[in-house]
Amino acid sequence: MPRSFFSHLFARKRRKTTPPPLVLPETMLAIYERARRGHHLDQVLWGKALLKSTFLPPDHEQAIIWFTMASNAGYGPASNMLGRCHHFGWGVPKSFEQAAIHYARAAEQNDEWGRYNLGILTLRGLGMPQNLPRAFSLFARAAENGHAKSMNILARFYEEGWTVPPDPERARALYRASAEGGDYRGCHNHATVLTQQGAWQEALHWWTQAQPHATSDILLAMERSLSALIALPPRSAMPPEHAAHPSPEEQETARALLEKVRARMALVVPEPPASSPPDLSPAGKAD
Repeated sequence: MPRSFFSHLFARKRRKTTPPPLVLPETMLAIYERARRGHHLDQVLWGKALLKSTFLPPDHEQAIIWFTMASNAGYGPASNMLGRCHHFGWGVPKSFEQAAIHYARAAEQNDEWGRYNLGILTLRGLGMPQNLPRAFSLFARAAENGHAKSMNILARFYEEGWTVPPDPERARALYRASAEGGDYRGCHNHATVLTQQGAWQEALHWWTQAQPHATSDILLAMERSLSALIALPPRSAMPPEHAAHPSPEEQETARALLEKVRARMALVVPEPPASSPPDLSPAGKAD
């Protein structure tokens, strides 16, 4: 048989085993080009894409290189991302000690996420001795600068009396500010406060805001709270002195939201081990 036939046959097989060329959207190509030219924000965005993206295979070691370039130039969000890499073991051995170093550098570079993450390690005693007064100071500084997650945890300090005298009014104000700032934990905690005041409709609004983004612990807490709301006798069936009970319409809204919460739980909540309950206070709040 002619030699050219075999050459053609094998050439076709080689083409089948060749991986397709990487095709990136124009927006991602633009990010890469700006990162290559030294734009620090785009270096962080490109590094994040290398950690996890629909369009790129993961390359955590390369992500760290991009984060390091921007961090060395004094860009706080890059230092925070280096902290997260060490915190979770992305491309480097997991180390809370190293994570704390990078988070502290991010805080010095005025990055509020770095300040918040350093506060979390300090609060929990990860990579360092637990130090509640220092954690309070970090969260307070970040909250003053508008960081919604820090507002939520700062509220817990005031509610529980951690290192400061209990101040329920200050805690409630911080939960509300955190919710208005878009933090799903703040939304849940603010909703919990509202139910204690009988403001069911407003509470349902904030739970609805939390539901699409909530993690497993918040979804579990929301399921319990919504189930308890639905189980209450409706306002129409109670004497006037129980006017603070939810209306039938509010309970119907709660049922619809509970279905959405359970649908998300089926996707994101594993079977919880008996030894690790959600991190909730007796009031149903979550850090």
